[in-house]
Amino acid sequence: MKQRSPVYVSIASILTILLVVYYMFVQEASFLASPYFWGTVVISVILAMIHHAIGDLIENDQFKKLTDAEKAEYLEAKKVPYFKALYASAFKKQSSTEEKDIIIDHGFDGIMELDNKLPGWWLGLFWFGVAYCIVYMVSYWTTDFADQFVEYDQEYKAQTASIAEYLKNTPPPTIENAVYSPDNIEEGQEIFKTNCVSCHSEGGKGGIGPNLTDNTWINQDEKTLFKNVFSMVENGSKNNPTMQGFGKNGVLSGFDIEKVASYIYHINQEQEPITPAKGGAAPQGTPANWEK
Repeated sequence: MKQRSPVYVSIASILTILLVVYYMFVQEASFLASPYFWGTVVISVILAMIHHAIGDLIENDQFKKLTDAEKAEYLEAKKVPYFKALYASAFKKQSSTEEKDIIIDHGFDGIMELDNKLPGWWLGLFWFGVAYCIVYMVSYWTTDFADQFVEYDQEYKAQTASIAEYLKNTPPPTIENAVYSPDNIEEGQEIFKTNCVSCHSEGGKGGIGPNLTDNTWINQDEKTLFKNVFSMVENGSKNNPTMQGFGKNGVLSGFDIEKVASYIYHINQEQEPITPAKGGAAPQGTPANWEK
């Protein structure tokens, strides 16, 4: 009759699985204070104890059916500590008489598959994996090794320092050297959504402020559309004080202004205008003849 695992082994296994599963889904240790977690633990422990008690009843019933010699052999084997017996079983070769307790039932054509000792190379790899797992888990829980939050903070600080160094050594664009770049359109759109959409509406179709997609402009201070937009965003409008100078008041840097100017140039020159019939604001100002 095969020895059964002690109930404390079953409970320890269940608690380990619960800790791993909860941590995987919650991603932090706050679940340890959750009543749902501890309720699950209590229910699982109770079920494990019930399962073990039922196993004891079955074991007692099977024990009564053994011969005196088998009973003595079973009681002697039961005196061996569980983990010692578990370790020894990995290196023990099963006999055909012991096979009946394992219930593999893989016999075919007169050949019986026995639960023999595993190959040494397989056991070596297995125990190496177990040892590596233990070292990894101890390192994970007691050091900063593989800590995603620590790694994120380190990368964030490194990137912030890199950006600060870049800005320190690279002067921000001015109206003299700023240029349109398609690479700036996407970031310029985000800056537009944050600072400009309240007046010029989504996509620059106009609202409180004029439509930025047509060819009529109130302010035409520069010869090219891109630099005209750069000047407007940086200095504001002399015709409308509501249009603030985002560069002068420090809300936007020269890099930001270059990007948002690229976005406005894109929606004006590279997309179809949003006419009043399409929900855009009516033209304001006079037609512009921008230099390319």
